Amino acid sequence: MLVDLQKYLPGLSVDVRYATKNNFTGKKLYKQARVFALYPVARALREIRAELLPQHLDIKIYDAYRPYTISLQLWDVYQDDRYVATPQKGSRHNRGCALDMTLIDTRTGKELDMPTPFDSFSNKAHDNYNKLPAKVLKNRAMLRTIMEKHGFTHLNSEWWHFDFLHWGTRPILDISFEQLDSLEVPIKK
Repeated sequence: MLVDLQKYLPGLSVDVRYATKNNFTGKKLYKQARVFALYPVARALREIRAELLPQHLDIKIYDAYRPYTISLQLWDVYQDDRYVATPQKGSRHNRGCALDMTLIDTRTGKELDMPTPFDSFSNKAHDNYNKLPAKVLKNRAMLRTIMEKHGFTHLNSEWWHFDFLHWGTRPILDISFEQLDSLEVPIKK
């Protein structure tokens, strides 16, 4: 079951780039700036936020569940499987198990310094790229550490991408955000 993360996690910061033209395609791909994920992913995010908030930190989500048809459009624009899922395999996002995200300072609302902007398809976005200021390396490590502590793995070519446990056992979905509204089941918080 996919959960509307903004309803489940009040105050969640989002910057859904695919709902704007501010993404690598230059096109608005989503009709709505919303983020969904499977319920176990949402529960893990709640735990992560509980650890971060006392430190004046929080998460910001760029993308989460992505309908399969949107993944096809991304592949049409950028056919490099280090950064975009191939249509044959589907995306981890299509399964409701992937998150593109960063950390923010809750006092300012600003994103912490990271190696690159979101969706920067360059070697600087890779985990093994270390020619970066100490502060940036620390922030990247902090994000990765807290996510791994709560059951996520990361994609080595994108510092912002995290996959929840057992994502490969989940089916590929192609349900629009609008259709999800009619399927939504209330979740106990």
